[in-house]
Amino acid sequence: MRYTEKTPKTWSAICIAAYAAGVAYMGVGTIPDEFGLWLGMCALFLLLLLPCLAVPFSKFAYHRIQVDETTLRVGRERIPLTALDPASVQASAQVTHPTLPQQYAASLNALDAPVPGLRATDHGDPRLVGGGWSVPMGMDSVVLRTHGGEPLRIATRDRTAFLTALTHAVTPAIQHR
Repeated sequence: MRYTEKTPKTWSAICIAAYAAGVAYMGVGTIPDEFGLWLGMCALFLLLLLPCLAVPFSKFAYHRIQVDETTLRVGRERIPLTALDPASVQASAQVTHPTLPQQYAASLNALDAPVPGLRATDHGDPRLVGGGWSVPMGMDSVVLRTHGGEPLRIATRDRTAFLTALTHAVTPAIQHR
């Protein structure tokens, strides 16, 4: 079973549309007389647009989830499915879904920066998989364990679909017949 978590593009579309509308509005009164001023203002507002687009890009780069027949890929990391404990996957699937305020609180507390003292493992928390420093605000997270007992935190947009796909992938094919 193959699973790829879809990345919402609403925020990016809104930011780009607002930028395009603002640039067009400024251009109506200034082009062709003040073309240089208009280009300068476009560049200035582009400096505001880029950080707004950096957030969804970082979510895509560090928290993109793909599950195939042999591998779980989260951001920059690849984890063989044979390394995951199927019991922990099923236990995570049985946990009740957190409410939105609980998701925000968990996001604030899931810090895993590459600085001594700020690593999740320094505080006994699960390591954040993918390469990001924290769970993005509003995203849910799932804690799984490897066969070695290492706890892993995975940020996800769709907890149910992810855990269903992962359960099917880690459970031996004999049990599905």
